[in-house]
Order: sequence, then C-alpha cells, then structure tokens
Amino acid sequence: MTRLGCFAALPVACDPPYRREMTDLVATCIWLLTPEVVLALDRRFGEPVDAYVNGSQVWLRDDGPGGLTLEWRLHPVTGFRRPAGTSTHELFAAVALALANGVEPPAPPAALWDGLEAFSAYGEEVEPAPLATAATTALGMAPDAAGLVDHQSVGRRWEATGGGISIVSALLDQLTPPPA
Repeated sequence: MTRLGCFAALPVACDPPYRREMTDLVATCIWLLTPEVVLALDRRFGEPVDAYVNGSQVWLRDDGPGGLTLEWRLHPVTGFRRPAGTSTHELFAAVALALANGVEPPAPPAALWDGLEAFSAYGEEVEPAPLATAATTALGMAPDAAGLVDHQSVGRRWEATGGGISIVSALLDQLTPPPA
C-alpha cells in the first residue's frame, strides 16, 4: 500500500498544522456488472468462498502477481434485497446457473450487484498495472478501470449512509479523473 501523509521532504516528524491523516491507497481493478462477468466468475472461479447478508459475494484466490492472494468481491447494489426463496449463500450459484441455462434468474444480476472488485486480500503492496494484467488473465476479461483507491474513505461513506451509496460508484469516482 502506498502511504500519503506528511510532506516527504520534511526531515522531522510532522506537527500540526502540517499533519494530515495517513491514507492507505490500495491497487484495485473494477468490472461493471454484466451477465458476462457473472458467467466468467462462475466458469473460472466457481462458487464464492463467502457471502454476506448485504449481498457481497467473495472469492479468495492466489492468482495475483507472483501468486499474491486476491480478494474478488462482487459488490451489492444500493438497497440490496435478497430474492425470496434464495439464501445468501445460494444466491450467486442460482443466478449463474440460470444465466448459463438461459432461464430467468431469481433476480436480474444488475438488481443484485453493481460490479466486481479485485485487490490484494491481505494488504500486500502491488502496483495497479501488474494487478490488472494478472486479474485479466485470471478472469479472462479486462477490467473497466484500475488504479489506486482509498477503501477506508469509501467504507466510512458507506457506513455513514447506512449502505446508501454504491461502493462501485464510489471506487470509480476515485479512479476516474474529474472533467477539466
């Protein structure tokens, strides 16, 4: 992770008013949700190793640069609601199976998830370009965006709004430069 904080050129520790909160920037890759992303996850990774009541689906795989463990997280939409008759742990498999067989899934994928994120699972430092290359190879699809993000600020915003923001949109806002 890259640390941003006090001015690097200062020979002594920063004192107020120069002190700023230290921010951990994490290399990440983002795929916007499409049925093809769901099918690629199912074909290449199988069922998630974990699922959360908020709709998140998680895979941990050693397919990062140099065998680095990546966390692959399918982020839920704002206001996620699990379809009736499907448990949290069955949801991904039920949707992927329906898509693969050309039948109606329990809910449209875009009504469940915003997108997929891949990042170092245990906080190891990795640069965005090698991460994107390894993630593309693992999933068989290039990400829609890659770069450095501040997960802590996104998490704080998500919690402050009671889950009322899109995590994927918040991450993409950090990866996309503002218009000139």
